[in-house]
Amino acid sequence: MNKFIIAIIVIIIAAIGVYFMIDGFPDNQRIDTENNQNTGTTTPIAVVEDEEDASKSVIGQSVEGRDITAYHFGTGETEILFVGGTHGGYSWNTVLVAYEAMDYLEKNPRVIPDNVKVTVIPVLNPDGLNKVVGIPGRFTQSAIVALSLSETIPGRFNANNVDINRNFDCNWRSSAMWQNKTVSGGTKPFSEPESQALRDYVSDSKPDAVVAWFSAAGGVYASSCNGSISEETNTLKEIYADASGYPAFDSFDFYETNGDMTNWLAKNKIPAISILLTNHTDIEWNKNEFGIRALLNHYAD
Repeated sequence: MNKFIIAIIVIIIAAIGVYFMIDGFPDNQRIDTENNQNTGTTTPIAVVEDEEDASKSVIGQSVEGRDITAYHFGTGETEILFVGGTHGGYSWNTVLVAYEAMDYLEKNPRVIPDNVKVTVIPVLNPDGLNKVVGIPGRFTQSAIVALSLSETIPGRFNANNVDINRNFDCNWRSSAMWQNKTVSGGTKPFSEPESQALRDYVSDSKPDAVVAWFSAAGGVYASSCNGSISEETNTLKEIYADASGYPAFDSFDFYETNGDMTNWLAKNKIPAISILLTNHTDIEWNKNEFGIRALLNHYAD
């Protein structure tokens, strides 16, 4: 009898142990054994994983060695390039609109014509983004929106304190202007690894059109470098403006901008426009979705 009771007790203890091994962890600490990751509430709320299904390529590294990544959607020969986060954490909403565009293209692949490939570089200045957000990639808007604009200013510049959008080869100057402030344009055109990464990608891929997001003035701006606006750039400006509802402008003339990215693209005969979001906090996705779709339709066969 004693042996029978002991056997029953052993069976009960074993069963309890198996239960806790299978399903006994608290929900917020359960281990995802398939991915070998903790899926509980200990994951930082600001971190959002990069897209896994899109084709991607690392096109360079920042001053501090962070990857600059391009994501590719579609397989056509006509490439449209979208760039966000040139001013890092200062214009963090341009990073989020770029990621929103990636989500949209991932979920709606049929909007991309068969002859078109869309490339998105969501963060050209990951060091500048990291200064403000604390991570160099995707984050949630709720994690950053409480910061004042003055707190985000250091994130405009890379780790060398250079304004990336003053480091391109169109009317470049080492001392450039931002609003009423003097900022560094670098020691020479393309002195910075971030601008080098974009230059080299453009040189290799030769995109048919480029759209760069900045903030904040609310409009679509054409590009040019010491000359007239190309016919295709003007067409892109009008298409995006008409579809999105942003006003269209032939140039950004609030203050002199030396070493501007899109103007350098124009110098190299690549049609390019700048989309300036209306403020520093809103993504304005509906406007930009309509603009993106209109450009895709424009380049469809």
